[in-house]
Amino acid sequence: MPAELRYDRTDPYAVRLALGTPSPLSVEWVFARSLLADGLRRSAGSGDVLVIPPRGRHPEAIRVVLRSRTGSAVLEVAESAVAAFLRQTEAVVPQGREPDHIDLDDLVARLTARGG
Repeated sequence: MPAELRYDRTDPYAVRLALGTPSPLSVEWVFARSLLADGLRRSAGSGDVLVIPPRGRHPEAIRVVLRSRTGSAVLEVAESAVAAFLRQTEAVVPQGREPDHIDLDDLVARLTARGG
């Protein structure tokens, strides 16, 4: 199954994992960038998304476990690809600088528009 990691500086704390070929039926999981980074070193996450570092039979791949009410999936991703992706996100928005990239006025406007 095709999978793609994506990052957008307008949502600086999150990464997106798109599953399937790009289409209206594609599935996208959104979770914390820090969860993905932590998963390179140790098991991280709880609930819907878990990231498990390389070990045992899979010394060069991390596992991303996705769970929902309807089932679960385990994806294996090359550790080197995840590390490279995280380095690219750090070049766009360094860790700790995420608040500089959040447009609070836009966020408040979107939240209040939903309530009206």
